[in-house]
Amino acid sequence: MKTTKLSELLNITYPIIQAPMFLVSNTNMVIEAMKSGIAGCIPALNYRTLEELRAALKKLKAAKVKGGSYGFNLIVNKSNIKYKEQLRVICEEGADFIITSLGSPEDTINEAHKVGIKVFCDVVDLKFAKKVENLGADAIIAVNNEAGGHRGGSSPEVLIPNLVENCNIPIISAGGVGCRADIDRMLSYGAEGVSVGSPFIASIEAGVTDEYKQACVEYGEKDIVMTERISGTPCTVINTPYVQKIGTKQTWIERVLNKNKKLKKWVKMIRFSIGMNATKNAATKATYKTVWVAGPSIEHTKKVLPVKDVVLKLIN
Repeated sequence: MKTTKLSELLNITYPIIQAPMFLVSNTNMVIEAMKSGIAGCIPALNYRTLEELRAALKKLKAAKVKGGSYGFNLIVNKSNIKYKEQLRVICEEGADFIITSLGSPEDTINEAHKVGIKVFCDVVDLKFAKKVENLGADAIIAVNNEAGGHRGGSSPEVLIPNLVENCNIPIISAGGVGCRADIDRMLSYGAEGVSVGSPFIASIEAGVTDEYKQACVEYGEKDIVMTERISGTPCTVINTPYVQKIGTKQTWIERVLNKNKKLKKWVKMIRFSIGMNATKNAATKATYKTVWVAGPSIEHTKKVLPVKDVVLKLIN
């Protein structure tokens, strides 16, 4: 696999980021990713306290090896009341990179660059790509419509060339990668690397239930559906019997209340709280309420494997 600008930015052997996944990603996954020559990233919100976040940073710093890299994902809008403190701890302990999502990355870029941490920003279109570039981002994570979780609206073959043509910093494609051919496809569009999430859910090191991992083996691309029942924003999940039972659309009450400007914010917050609780329970304990977030790239997941073997499948 050729050396790209992402490889050079993070000093990694292969231009792949193990994407940050809520509830799934952990230090063991990232350590194995680094040993395999790629970068690994964890959502800061996977840690309940700043002390737990700091401990994770120290563990990754001690475990870093040549050819690997580690970073953290920050939700940078007002909904994350821990954001400023999480950023402070990451800057104090050090990391190779930060990926920002759902808000302006300006403060993150300014503070991270003071201590030599690179900042990559999630975007779904050219408008936001130019904004983060002008703020000083080091690279752009182009979230396309093949991504798992909260995905973008454009196909990679449209989104990536558009960003490459109009931006002057590296473009990293997020979504739709489950095998080496998918990586080659994204690089052929002009991407300098890829962010890969769903194939790593079914890894031995992933911090979720065996049932969740096995679902990623047994279900495929055709079983991924969009639901509004988690965060109020369309999100991709596996179409389990429970998801079919509860439906994927907002209830009629939610639709009515969402038309009220004064109540809309509170309805969305309640939906987010209920949905996240259901997702957490399904990911971490035995329950019939199976709401498992995943993307269509689980099509290529045929067995639960160690992270190192998932990486080998991607690069060979």
